[in-house]
Amino acid sequence: MAIYFASDFHLGVPAARSSRAREAQIVAWLDACWKADAEAFYLVGDLFEFWFEWRTVVPRGYVRFLGKLAEITDAGIPVHVFTGNHDLWLEDYLVQEIGVQLHRQPLRTELLGQQLLIGHGDGLGPGDYGYKRMKRLFQAPWARWLYARLHPNLAMRLAYFFSGKSRSSQPPETEFLGADREWLVAYAERKLRQDPSLDLFLFGHRHLPIDFTLSNGRSRYLNLGEWLYYTSYVRLDESGATLKFWEKNSAS
Repeated sequence: MAIYFASDFHLGVPAARSSRAREAQIVAWLDACWKADAEAFYLVGDLFEFWFEWRTVVPRGYVRFLGKLAEITDAGIPVHVFTGNHDLWLEDYLVQEIGVQLHRQPLRTELLGQQLLIGHGDGLGPGDYGYKRMKRLFQAPWARWLYARLHPNLAMRLAYFFSGKSRSSQPPETEFLGADREWLVAYAERKLRQDPSLDLFLFGHRHLPIDFTLSNGRSRYLNLGEWLYYTSYVRLDESGATLKFWEKNSAS
């Protein structure tokens, strides 16, 4: 059995492929992993470019992706979804209608004998104080209430404008900045000092597939990359964690 991790699908905007083509790719990956050996899935944030739930309305689209998740959970395979900075307004729709388990904070857990810390990665580590203040603002109940007063057509148009509708013109991340400049590495090192038993730190948000051995020479920081360009994911089995690429390798 294996456990699969992926993040940063950003469904809703084009990149190397259209959003619909990327959705089909993600659905094919989910289906292949599930039918091969998947024991669970961890989808670690920014699944959508933007998501908001009104009382009786959710964003249009993504029916193939959501349908595949429902098919997987109906079969008894757990699907864990983490909120990211683009979909931090996820509420209970995916929980009630799809059957996922929703996480809003990094999760400390044990899987297949490995001690893991899993989270999207936004707002972790040193610096980035402007974003951290903005995130606290957006998470405030009154902010959600005010945004819900907007008509969905206007609300979605505004969200796509501010989240970067021109993302398709941006190149993929290509450079690892080094341990002293990668703030998720700094965060992982700090958490490792607090909890030396941790084996794996799995994050998204950075948009660069990374497999980096931490200072103790044993624990690893793995960034899941993204599906705008890299189609990267992590497979965990009894032999350990492997960073893989859907276009280059099979799910198993």
